Amino acid sequence: MSQTVNGPRPQPGILDIQAYVPGDSTVPGGMKPIKLSSNETPLGASPKAMAAYRAEADHIERYPDGSATALRNAIGAAYGLNPARIVCGCGSDELLNLLAHAYLGQGDEVVFSEHGFLVYKIVTLGNGAKPVITKAKNLAADIDAMIAALTPRTKIVFLDNPNNPTGTYRPFADVRRLHAALRPDTLLVLDSAYAEYVRRNDYEAGIELVATSENCVMTRTFSKIYGLAGLRLGWAYCPQAIADVLNRIRGPFNVTSAAIAAGVAAVADKAHVETSIAHNDQWLPWVTAEIEKLGLKVTPSVGNFVLIHFPADQARGVEAADVFLKSRAIIVRRVAGYGLPNCLRMTIGTADDNRAVVAALADFLKAGRA
Repeated sequence: MSQTVNGPRPQPGILDIQAYVPGDSTVPGGMKPIKLSSNETPLGASPKAMAAYRAEADHIERYPDGSATALRNAIGAAYGLNPARIVCGCGSDELLNLLAHAYLGQGDEVVFSEHGFLVYKIVTLGNGAKPVITKAKNLAADIDAMIAALTPRTKIVFLDNPNNPTGTYRPFADVRRLHAALRPDTLLVLDSAYAEYVRRNDYEAGIELVATSENCVMTRTFSKIYGLAGLRLGWAYCPQAIADVLNRIRGPFNVTSAAIAAGVAAVADKAHVETSIAHNDQWLPWVTAEIEKLGLKVTPSVGNFVLIHFPADQARGVEAADVFLKSRAIIVRRVAGYGLPNCLRMTIGTADDNRAVVAALADFLKAGRA
């Protein structure tokens, strides 16, 4: 909600922003938490990435390479991409902000689905544009609704695929259909933060679409499967003209030397990535099945997390469940801010973490029925 400002006035839209609220990281009583609230990998970063990070301690008096050349080259080699079309940033969040800053202004519109990443609305309002939020269908983006919402004022369409926090995805045929409906001056931003986890034959992260069009960008992150969330590192694959625009407005040293070094090593350590994928492939269906055995609904997920639905009654509802889990030192994510007031999002954790959550939920439900 807007408020009166007596001093310098921010640009229109900024005071309408509700600041992003991260997930909890502590529990009452000072217990060591089982933190499953931020979709962090339970296996940690590659040991090679950690060693590369530590090695940079000997050189922190020097500015990093402002172009992140080594990192762009490593990403390009790993994915078969032209490094000149890769832009690195302080997390994919910064890249979303840069895209909005570059292509939005007063009177413009931005289309995205309900339950989408909260940053979409923040960067839209922060640049004076209007969010146009379409209804989801079965907790996934409704492509037909997004197409119907397009107008001559639409300048950006954001699509997180897979979606966080629902874990749903759109087959790439639908993504292409959405792109085909756009005007040439409307930008499609594919947020593919969880792409490495997806095991579906009809899914693509967006590389080919970016490579063959002038109005599509794919963003990726090192915060999830690569385990570098604390370093804030992301990248975007862009048409050459858009990469040029982003490089004109980003900070000259927006990625630290330690993040560059760790990112290079993380991309190269394919064995660690495969281990992380295998862990998720094993425990995602196990967690889903075990929680459903308790009588709770779980939205089918292709990411490294699950969305758990609770009844609306007070005794067994989401707030009571969250409090109970915290009493067991388990932190999951409330997602009311995403339009899901009766749900908790749980990251797939270690084997012990996953078993602990299922056991705690079983005890919680038994207590609520007593």
